[in-house]
Amino acid sequence: MYKQALITGVLFSALAVILGAFGAHGLKPLLTPEQLQTFETGVKYEFYHGLALLATGIIYSSFPLKLIKAASTCFIIGIVLFSGSLYAMTALKLQGDVGLGGLGILTPIGGLFFITGWLLMLLGIVRKK
Repeated sequence: MYKQALITGVLFSALAVILGAFGAHGLKPLLTPEQLQTFETGVKYEFYHGLALLATGIIYSSFPLKLIKAASTCFIIGIVLFSGSLYAMTALKLQGDVGLGGLGILTPIGGLFFITGWLLMLLGIVRKK
């Protein structure tokens, strides 16, 4: 098992639950439905990829390749960039800031890291003999 991926996956998943509850109960009266949906998208993808980190941690015991470790790194970077940028955009809009100052570009870059992580995991599984 790859312990770092397991620990990080658990922490990101727990944080996603906390942020999801915060969004549903604390932010709902403060945000427009569109803004709340943006926040919820960040939570959803953080949770999915927190679980993906748990999977990489477990898969590593059968497929101990650098590709699997690289996949977990991509998932972490993806969570920070994708979900983090959505959380930041929501916070800025909550404060009345309409200019995002280029923050929006981080979301698709984070998405590319998610895709890369999944492809690296696939390559790691396929390459093992």
